[in-house]
Amino acid sequence: MIRSMVHEHRAELGDRSIRYLESGAGWPLILLHAFPLQAAMWTPQLERVPRGWRLIAPDIRGFGGTAAADGARPSMEDYAADLIGLLDALELDRAVIGGLSMGGYITFAMLRLAPERFSGVVLADTRAQADTPEGRDNRRTLSELVRTRGPAAVADQMMPKLLGRTTRESRPEVKQEVRRLILSNDAAGIDGAIHAMLQRPDSTAGLGRISVPTLVVTGDEDTLVPVADAEALQRAIPRSQFVVLPRAGHLSSLESPDDFSEALRNFLLSNL
Repeated sequence: MIRSMVHEHRAELGDRSIRYLESGAGWPLILLHAFPLQAAMWTPQLERVPRGWRLIAPDIRGFGGTAAADGARPSMEDYAADLIGLLDALELDRAVIGGLSMGGYITFAMLRLAPERFSGVVLADTRAQADTPEGRDNRRTLSELVRTRGPAAVADQMMPKLLGRTTRESRPEVKQEVRRLILSNDAAGIDGAIHAMLQRPDSTAGLGRISVPTLVVTGDEDTLVPVADAEALQRAIPRSQFVVLPRAGHLSSLESPDDFSEALRNFLLSNL
């Protein structure tokens, strides 16, 4: 593992552009951020990129430095199409692609649209199932909250669920950074993502068709995607391996950055 400089770039996609962070050089790895954060959540991994790999972390439309598109609210397929466009703009035929939580939902959408673009998959603290009726009701409540009270109210509502007990009790710097990342997004981008997640299809039927090496990671204190659910996801994917990170909640890459980066390094270097 090497310490690497992190660079900020923009890729032009017609009349739109995507901001992305990048470090390292070599084989491409695309990591997609969680809701309601942005690409900078991957800074610990961008600073620890394995030798021989190029890590690219884009801001999804409406988050960070990537503007929301005009018109209707986006779908998971819209996010996926943006990222396929990013691969084209960077002249990358294939890459290891994955994400955490919402980033995993977008990864499933990309697998449906362009499975040939994957040389590997990373799925962290995410699930293949669509929302339950209760989950959809909770998202509608969150949508109303962000539209009436803004990102700060979303941070107040979500941070106890996003972070594990150990982080909440003993890692104030992680809590501060997560809140900063949430507040740096605008309400419209957050609301668009809420509705994209609410309407996303069930991806379970496609798990057995994932034919490339896959890493499934979860934190042992994740209450949104419990360890048993993550393990069931891994068992459904043929060429996959499973890593549980101790003392980490739903944002395992931020809460346990060294362990997450080591698991990612071992997967990349041993499977690809």
